[in-house]
Amino acid sequence: MAIREIRVVPDPVLRTPCDPIGTITPAVRRLVQDLLDTVDNPGRAGLSANQIGVNLRAFSYNIDGKIGYVLNPVLEETRGEQYGDEGCLSLPGLWYGTKRADYARVRGIDLDGKTVVLEGTGIMGRMLQHECDHLDGHVYIDRLEKEERRKALRMMRGSR
Repeated sequence: MAIREIRVVPDPVLRTPCDPIGTITPAVRRLVQDLLDTVDNPGRAGLSANQIGVNLRAFSYNIDGKIGYVLNPVLEETRGEQYGDEGCLSLPGLWYGTKRADYARVRGIDLDGKTVVLEGTGIMGRMLQHECDHLDGHVYIDRLEKEERRKALRMMRGSR
């Protein structure tokens, strides 16, 4: 049981696409437990493995009191549109209106190799897209409109 330190931008691990998990090893099982322990905190909706410095395709989530994980997630479907404030543990204190699909569906596996399908709208749909972006080496500010992105980058540098 370990609550891991969150990596923050500009840590290069956050910009590196994560490798698929080939074999479920004891190290992968420990990673999942660390992801679950670390996401189990008020205000945390999701956490990708690279946010704790591990370059593997896995994330945990904490939505509406339900905590879980998925390995090797693939974003299969999105539809509709939502616009709302989005933040990120790797960009502490920055919240910006971000356009996302309203509905998202992700398919992956669990620690037993069984198929896991996660889907939802609203915050669940947003979280699924956000975490898959992380695993592909992107952070949410990449999706901001040009002027908002500039503002976010200035805030990150501390020049307000």
